[in-house]
Amino acid sequence: MRLFNLSALKAPAPIDDLGAWFAALVQPSTLIELAVLAACVALAWGAVRLVRSRLAPDAAYPVWLGRHSVDGVMFPLSLLCLAFVASALLAGHLPNVVFSIAVPALLALVVIRVGVKVLQAAFQDAPLVRLMERSISWVAWGAMVLWVSGLLPLVLEELDQIHWKVGGSTMSVRTVIEGTLTAGAVLIFTLWISSGIEARLLRTATGGELSLRKVLSNATRALLMFVGLLVALSAVGIDLTALSVLGGAVGVGIGFGLQKLAANYVSGFVILAERSMRIGDNVRVDGFEGRITDINARYTVIRSLVGRESIVPNEMLITSRVENLSLADARVWQSTVVSVGYDSDVELVMRLLLQAASAQPRVLADPEPSVALSAFGADGLEFTVGYWMADPENGQLNLRSLVNLAILQSLRANQIEIPFPQRVVHLHSRE
Repeated sequence: MRLFNLSALKAPAPIDDLGAWFAALVQPSTLIELAVLAACVALAWGAVRLVRSRLAPDAAYPVWLGRHSVDGVMFPLSLLCLAFVASALLAGHLPNVVFSIAVPALLALVVIRVGVKVLQAAFQDAPLVRLMERSISWVAWGAMVLWVSGLLPLVLEELDQIHWKVGGSTMSVRTVIEGTLTAGAVLIFTLWISSGIEARLLRTATGGELSLRKVLSNATRALLMFVGLLVALSAVGIDLTALSVLGGAVGVGIGFGLQKLAANYVSGFVILAERSMRIGDNVRVDGFEGRITDINARYTVIRSLVGRESIVPNEMLITSRVENLSLADARVWQSTVVSVGYDSDVELVMRLLLQAASAQPRVLADPEPSVALSAFGADGLEFTVGYWMADPENGQLNLRSLVNLAILQSLRANQIEIPFPQRVVHLHSRE
C-alpha cells in the first residue's frame, strides 16, 4: 500500500507555455486573482487568530499553531483550502494564472510545515533534526517545481523505466520513491500522535503522577513507532514475513552484544512503573547527590545543587544502593554546632539558639527546631542546633549560613562569649 501515488497528481492549471503564462500575468484579471488571494490570506490569518484567542492561555499546540499565528500548520493549511476553493470558483471566469502557482506552493508549504513542526516537537534539539528539515524542504519544493512546470509526468515515466526484479515482484525507482514518501508520511504521522499524547499526559502532572504518566508516554510512543515502522516497511514493499529471521537475529544480538543496553531500557520502565524514584526526588547515587530532573528509557538525569548534571544509566539505579532522600518524606534534617564559654547562662543560650533557628522562614515549625548541650569541649560548652527543611532543592548551605548569622548576632547582642581556641604551652629550660 502506497499513500503517495505520484501519477495521480494533477496540477490545477499546468503551465505548458511559460511565455503565455507571463503574458497572462500582466492582464487586469491577474489583479482580481491577487485580490482574491489576499482575501484568502486575511481570512486564514483571522481564523487562526480566532482559534488562538479561544484557547486557554496555557494551552500548547506547537504543531498546529506554532509560536506565532503564521508559524504553525493551521495557517498554511487553512490558506490552501481557501485558495483551492477560490481557484475552483474562478476557473470558468478567469485564466487562473496566480492560483496555478499559489496552490502547489501552498501544498508544498503545508508538507514542509507538518514535517518540520512534528520533528521539532518529537526530537527538539536532536542533531539530525536540521538535516531532516532541509531534506523535507528540498523534496517538497522540488516536487512543486516539477508539478507546476508540467515535467512531473515525464520524470515519473523515465523513473518507471528503471526497474529490477526482487524475488517474485518487480520494483522500479518510481515505486521506491513513492514507498519512501509513504513511509516518511506514516512515521511523521506516528510521531505527531505520540508527541501530542505525551504533551497532554505530562502537561499538568507533578511528582509521582508525573513518573507514572512518563512511563505511559514512553510505552505509547514505543508502540506507535513499532506499528508505524511496520506500516512504513509494508509501504516500501518489504515482505514483513522476512522480518521473522531478522527478529531472531536481533533477539540473539540483544541477548549477547546488547545486554547492557537492553538492561538499561528494562530498568527504566521498572523505575517508572514501581515509582521507587520519581521526578523531583532528591537522591544520592555513588556519592553524587542531587534532584531527579528527568527519567528516560535508558538513563536518568540528576542535577546537583551546584548546577552539575549527572547522566546515570538506569541499570545502576536498579542494581546498586540508592539513597532516596524524599521517597516517603521530602523533609531534610540539618544541624550546626555552636560553642560558648563555660561561664555562660545555659538556659539563655539554648533559648537564643532556638529563637535564631525558628526565625528563618525555611525552617519548619513542625517538627520544631531543637537545641541540645552536646559536649563539654576543650574551649567551651558545645550546643547542637537541629532543624528541618522541606525544600532542600533550594539549597542547604545558604540556610545553614542564615541560621549561623542569626545565632552570631543574637549571642553578640546578649554579650555571650564565643571562646577562642586556647592552648597551654609548657617550656622546660635546660640547666
